[in-house]
Amino acid sequence: MSTITDDYVQKHPTSLEYYGEAREIFPAGVTHDTRYVTPFPLYITHASGPLKWDVDGNEYVDYVSGHGALILGHSHPDIQAAVTKQISRGTHLGSNTEEELRWARAIKRLMPSVEKLRFLSSGTEATLMAFRLARAYTGKDKIVKFQDHFHGWNDYGIAGSVHPTAGVPRAVQDTMIILPIGDIAQVEGVLSRDNDIAAVILEPTGAHWGQQPFKIPEFLQELRHVTSKYGVLLIFDEVVTGFRVSPGGAQERFGVRPDLTAMAKIVAGGLPGGAVGGSGEIVDMIAFRGDPDWDRKHRVSHPGTFNANPLSAVAGATCLELIASQPINQRADSMASRLKDGLNEVLGKMEVPGHSHGISSLVHVTLGKDCDCDREVCTMDHKQIKDTMRPAVTQALKCAMLNAGVDIMGGRGFIVSATHSEQEIDLTVGAFEEALKAMRSDGII
Repeated sequence: MSTITDDYVQKHPTSLEYYGEAREIFPAGVTHDTRYVTPFPLYITHASGPLKWDVDGNEYVDYVSGHGALILGHSHPDIQAAVTKQISRGTHLGSNTEEELRWARAIKRLMPSVEKLRFLSSGTEATLMAFRLARAYTGKDKIVKFQDHFHGWNDYGIAGSVHPTAGVPRAVQDTMIILPIGDIAQVEGVLSRDNDIAAVILEPTGAHWGQQPFKIPEFLQELRHVTSKYGVLLIFDEVVTGFRVSPGGAQERFGVRPDLTAMAKIVAGGLPGGAVGGSGEIVDMIAFRGDPDWDRKHRVSHPGTFNANPLSAVAGATCLELIASQPINQRADSMASRLKDGLNEVLGKMEVPGHSHGISSLVHVTLGKDCDCDREVCTMDHKQIKDTMRPAVTQALKCAMLNAGVDIMGGRGFIVSATHSEQEIDLTVGAFEEALKAMRSDGII
């Protein structure tokens, strides 16, 4: 009987050929860490709605969703039209544009905590700017973040995540205080003892886009109270959750208003782009004040070749206007709920320990251990969650699902778009059952 790997190699000969060349060009043969797949990654040619196709002609139901950027699915006609029109007018005008105003208005309409904002090119830039604004505004150097929470690959944000920190100076890492999530007493203890803390940052639904959640919304409310008490800024990293867990992000869904918000992914409608927004007084640390001495000592400088690029601006504005006017989030959430129910039913039917959980249109899987959570916020210990989805399991699940015609995010979860229908969801549930059977046959579960 053939193994998962045997079937994978047989189905994807052209991707294997391309990977041979890629290994001579790119480190590990890939251009993004999570695209690294054993025995080799796939090469995709095109996509539409919830589907995409590879160089060997295989069709997939896609839950990578542009690494979370595509709540409208692939190649949405309104995004295509907006970007195509803008290309004919110019891809980089090197000046202020009407498009950036439209984009900013769309953000402010959905996210009331954003009084002023600045555009950037990625989530990594967005969190880096949030850190710098917080430090400049408060005159303090340190940032508190939580274990395993990912805030981009900038030198500060990567501290305390699961990613290696090689190349990051120790002096930089020492400005980041890493705490376990969920213990407000520990947070308050640190803030009360150290008066050099500028801000606290977190993923507001938990590490790894909610795979490792905490007590929500109680901890967010407690965090807002204690940071205000000690004059420390609160930063929400809504790069993933922004405009997804609700039209206004996690802050709207859970009723907690941060001082600064880092945004990317959905905010740019599937094109490269990010933003930092929040209190006008804080964001105005970037403003020119006409006082040379103040500007030299206190102003946060922010050049950037692709800031508010007009292509990203029209894509982002179009996407956010659709979210504001149509039940985009409701459709994605409904299909995610159907998917969770189906995955959990398969696990029960096959007597495989584990479960599916997640908030909104973000769906996670654990294999090997279950808990009695509400299937939204998992109550399992975070170490147990990580142990259930060790690399051997996630790699096997990723490949087995691809063999069955479904691409999942990182081998451990599903990012659902508004274009996934009952047909795609039911196909996915069937593929999951097929994948579990293959994993059982290979002795992985």
